[in-house]
Amino acid sequence: MYRRRFSIVIAVLIALVASDRAAGQATTRPYLVGGDLSALTHIEQLGGAFRDADGPADPLVIMKQAGWNCARLRLFVNPTKRGFVVNDLPYTLALAKRCKAQGYMILLDLHYSDTWADPGHQTKPKQWENLTFEQLERRVERYTAQVLSAFNRNGVRPDVVQLGNEISNGMLWPEGKLFTGEQAQWEQLARLLKAGVRGVERVAKPGKPPLIMIHLANGGSTQRTAAFFDQMQAHGVRYDMIGLSYYPWWHGTLAQLKDNLNHTAKRFGKPIVVVETAYTWQPHEFNPEKHKNLEATMTWPQTPEGQAQFTRDVAEAVRQTPDGLGAGVVWWHPESIPVEGRGVWMRGRAALFDDKGRALPALYELNHGLKNSTPAPRQPKSAERQ
Repeated sequence: MYRRRFSIVIAVLIALVASDRAAGQATTRPYLVGGDLSALTHIEQLGGAFRDADGPADPLVIMKQAGWNCARLRLFVNPTKRGFVVNDLPYTLALAKRCKAQGYMILLDLHYSDTWADPGHQTKPKQWENLTFEQLERRVERYTAQVLSAFNRNGVRPDVVQLGNEISNGMLWPEGKLFTGEQAQWEQLARLLKAGVRGVERVAKPGKPPLIMIHLANGGSTQRTAAFFDQMQAHGVRYDMIGLSYYPWWHGTLAQLKDNLNHTAKRFGKPIVVVETAYTWQPHEFNPEKHKNLEATMTWPQTPEGQAQFTRDVAEAVRQTPDGLGAGVVWWHPESIPVEGRGVWMRGRAALFDDKGRALPALYELNHGLKNSTPAPRQPKSAERQ
């Protein structure tokens, strides 16, 4: 009898401790407000300069004063150095140190490629091309551990590590490519992701290991998001956060994003970050063949004010995610201002600085609705913006 009562008491105490830990995790979970700043150094090397309403300023300071707390930095294995594919380890470490010095959290985006990785391109690094699958698996683990060790040695331990970039169709093709209905490919992708997890865990410092994020491109697709993470669950892939991309001209309406956030939070119970998003502050000619239903998705004016409203709406959608699982908004390429001799993404029309490097209103709306949010500062008069 006494043994039974003692066992019940112990079980209750364990449950209470677990509940307290869960509550603590819920209250201390980071909310990410920031941008993918991977091109910043290169933009500045090409002559790009930035301003707020008071004049020239360090863009990291401008963004920090606007309430930003996160810098997302991509890393290529052996970058081709074509265009903006410059993010090797020395470049990324130097930029991470600069961001850390300004108080930013670091979200490290491992592309596992020598160039852009996205739903249509997941090319293996050239030096990994001839590896067997087992060798590739070991290489992913070793490479991940080596990168994290380098960050730790340099005092810029990432707060979040993203394993692959927009891996809706898999990564490290062809071994990790997803083909409809082929469970063998899901198994191989899962093994590659688990190798990445082991690489992070091998060098994680005790007490506060980096959070692990898995990032899909399908911000507006509840069905594809659920199907992917159902497979992750079935194959026992460990991860801490879900990342989604949301560009309305590719991924659908705001209502579709909200539906996906709500469904994904309830189904998987993981913090969700809209880890890539953007909108245009001046008109851009979208190709209707590549971007369907533009009238339904591009419902905000393509103006500075329209871009700011889009930002508020996305931030609000994330904050309203059930169970407090909305975990942040990260802007894609906010520093992509036009520079001499280099074409920038969308000609700079989706940046958060104008063509002269002046901060746009949307930059100050990324932390919309948060406590201690920073109000937008006085903007220059329209005559001054000519």
